[in-house]
Amino acid sequence: MIHEMHLYPEPFEKIKSGKKTIEIRLYDEKRQKVKVGDIIVFHKLPDNTETIKVEVLGLSIFKSFRDLFSNFDKSKFGHDRGLSIEKEIQMQRAYYSEEEEKKYGVVGIHIRLLNE
Repeated sequence: MIHEMHLYPEPFEKIKSGKKTIEIRLYDEKRQKVKVGDIIVFHKLPDNTETIKVEVLGLSIFKSFRDLFSNFDKSKFGHDRGLSIEKEIQMQRAYYSEEEEKKYGVVGIHIRLLNE
């Protein structure tokens, strides 16, 4: 199955360069449809003119961002190794509320960039 998702420029470029191998999302209805082996086409915001394709290698489902960030090296998310878990969580609040996190849980989507 092919899924379409949008990314802001910084995470888009980190995936494109290979620096980010786990995409962070709420485990909402849309993400619950994602399975290992699926393809995700990421569209670069704001104009959606650039895309990259990735293959889903795995899914790590957790109740909270704290649990997700505690289980993987920061570099997998494209984060600086010196970044605290508190700061990582704070960064996610720009996209997702605490209420959404509690309602859906979170997923780390393990990805591999596909050559175009």
